[in-house]
Amino acid sequence: MARAIKPSPVLRPQARRRMTGPMPKQHFSDVKTWVFDLDNTLYPPHVRLFDQIERRMTQYVMDILRIDRARADHLRHQYWHEHGTTLAGLMREHDIDPAPYLIDVHDISFDCLEPDAQLKTRIQALPGRKIVYTNGSAPYARRVIEKRGLTGVFDVVYGVENAGFLPKPDSRAFDAIFALDGLRPTQAAMFEDDARNLEAPHAMGMRTVHVAPKPETADHIHHSTDDLAGFLAELV
Repeated sequence: MARAIKPSPVLRPQARRRMTGPMPKQHFSDVKTWVFDLDNTLYPPHVRLFDQIERRMTQYVMDILRIDRARADHLRHQYWHEHGTTLAGLMREHDIDPAPYLIDVHDISFDCLEPDAQLKTRIQALPGRKIVYTNGSAPYARRVIEKRGLTGVFDVVYGVENAGFLPKPDSRAFDAIFALDGLRPTQAAMFEDDARNLEAPHAMGMRTVHVAPKPETADHIHHSTDDLAGFLAELV
């Protein structure tokens, strides 16, 4: 699944940075809107913030369905795989109210997050509008943005509630958010850690960037990087 990776001299001094795909700058010249996922994209996955959310998801499933932890953890992952998010599965299979769920599962500690001045500088330097679009809630996203020192960087933050609780990778969710925002997909780029969430943006004509420790090879992924700030530095 991984591509052959050779260090390039143009990437110093961050010698460990990995980028795949053609050198990116010329491929982003028409981009007017920059769309960023939140979890494991605007912060590095090694801080394991989302682990806390997953534990709370499992507990919520246990409580609301009155099942044991093993069964709840299985359903949490199954619904994520089949429906895009655990929430979507709970709504479709059990008709739960999404609002209390979103409040509960995002009631976590943000102490593991630190400000990233370099990332802030790189995003601010991008020409055009910058937005965050997450399968989490918008209030949660704003907390993460604040803890990462990125307050004021983005023009708007969209959560799953803004798509009528339809989650990525459902193309209808992207349609809803992009219509709400008024962006033109052919003049936009999407940055995501979950490769499947880039399929719909690619089909719409967006430039796609997979942000993850390990690259994946797929037709709907134009670029891959494990260093978002470093990748953005190549674009301006």
